[in-house]
Amino acid sequence: MSSPSHFSLLVVDDEPDLRTLYELTLLREGYDVETAATVDDALLHLKDRTYSAVITDMRLPDGTGLDLLRRLEEGNRREKAIVITAYGSAENAVEALKAGAYDYLTKPVDLKQFRAVVASALGRSAATVPTMVPSSLPSENGASPVSPGNASAVTARPVASLPASAPAPAHAGPVSQALARMAGQSQAMQQVRQLIDKVARSMAPVLVNGESGTGKELVARAIHEISPRTGQPFVPVNCSAIPEQLLEAEFFGYRKGAFTGANEDREGFFQAANGGTLFLDEIGDLPLAMQSKLLRAIQERSVRPVGAVVEQSVNVRLLSATHKDLGAEVQAGKFRQDLYYRLNVIQIRVPPLRERLEDLPSICDRVLDRIARDAGVSPAPRLTRDAMVQLSRYSFPGNVRELENLLHRAVALTVGDVIDVADLGVSELVFSDSDAAEFDATPVVSAKPAAAAAAEAVRAPVAPVQAPLPSDLAAYLDDIERDVLERALERYRYNRTAAGASLGLSLRQMRYRMARLGVNVGGTDDPVDVERGEPG
Repeated sequence: MSSPSHFSLLVVDDEPDLRTLYELTLLREGYDVETAATVDDALLHLKDRTYSAVITDMRLPDGTGLDLLRRLEEGNRREKAIVITAYGSAENAVEALKAGAYDYLTKPVDLKQFRAVVASALGRSAATVPTMVPSSLPSENGASPVSPGNASAVTARPVASLPASAPAPAHAGPVSQALARMAGQSQAMQQVRQLIDKVARSMAPVLVNGESGTGKELVARAIHEISPRTGQPFVPVNCSAIPEQLLEAEFFGYRKGAFTGANEDREGFFQAANGGTLFLDEIGDLPLAMQSKLLRAIQERSVRPVGAVVEQSVNVRLLSATHKDLGAEVQAGKFRQDLYYRLNVIQIRVPPLRERLEDLPSICDRVLDRIARDAGVSPAPRLTRDAMVQLSRYSFPGNVRELENLLHRAVALTVGDVIDVADLGVSELVFSDSDAAEFDATPVVSAKPAAAAAAEAVRAPVAPVQAPLPSDLAAYLDDIERDVLERALERYRYNRTAAGASLGLSLRQMRYRMARLGVNVGGTDDPVDVERGEPG
């Protein structure tokens, strides 16, 4: 890591006393510091050299700090930007962060916090930085110019890709595995990737909105992995899965003896994520009482474990996700308005699968490759053109998660390297005979022909036909399971250990299911244990 002397900072403020205070504070930290009093003066400095970071006041004699941020953005500059203002509001915070600011502070500035935020922006000491969200956002009782009805006002806009000649972003080094797992080149997914790239540069809280199964956690992981915090913890929390009476202890930790069963001190989610990123999934399911406690933790940038009398400072970048319309939840009184403002500084909407069906072939190929790799199968099976057309006519209410489950089942039901319509095993996906004549059954071995088939299907959709419900659900499911077992046994030459392992079953579980469903090895009444060569 570079020493402080290798970092050069530009401080822009029209008040001489404050400018001197900031300069002396940073010089004591070992930084190389230059100062400017106006936007034009700052631009002259930026014309002559490149800085590690720019620290600017919001209101300047010839413009605003936002003007300077926009010039940095337009010039594809590498400098991190920190905005300081005495006129803190949610509107100013959102505008500064959307313009590319790394963080946002209010006057009077606490010098300890000031030094920590600068160090965090430069990547010097992220583990000790006491910053979580912009301190200028409205207080619990403060008013805000943003209303739940116009939540789109705080949704980040997609940014154009940098030209080839532009300097690389400051975080260009880390490679995000989560970002690599996002299949598809549709316009909607390109916009999501661009937003991820932009918001990862700052400390701004991000709200990821999308239906269940769209990959909201994948988006949050990608933001963390290409941010300056990539080497620090990423702690995902499913807010809807925690009993209400345990929420405070799980979030903030507890001290020994705080309640019955508290036999030792324990850290909470905030402490576990200290220095890194805390991802609160399904934030809309938090009860109101816990929302109030979470809001205080965000505002104070500290938490108090259950049973403790002293608060602990935490350095957490907060990301959250929900499938709900939080603006509507606020109007209905089910979600705190002030917490909503805190979380919804920048919003990323993850599109449902039905809105990007052109990505279906590449997603299927990616999922099938992963299933085959996990099962040790080579080559990975591929969908026929008819099967791909069948899938493209389905609305996928469960989104990518439902598609993955469907393909897992199809692989288990398929004998060979080709997955056809019959192998999909979903009665809701009924293929029209009138359209079947337009396609042959050639296996789809690459994304290109599948994409063409999917596009044609989108242009001429056929409404799904509802199959009749089974009269005996248990018998219906037993028939499906029996067929899967028989196929697996046939594929592995009736070796029950290998067949069971391919389905995630132990030999004992395999024997139990075979006995319950009357599945015989090799078609005999007295099954032979192929593993031991004797009666089972």
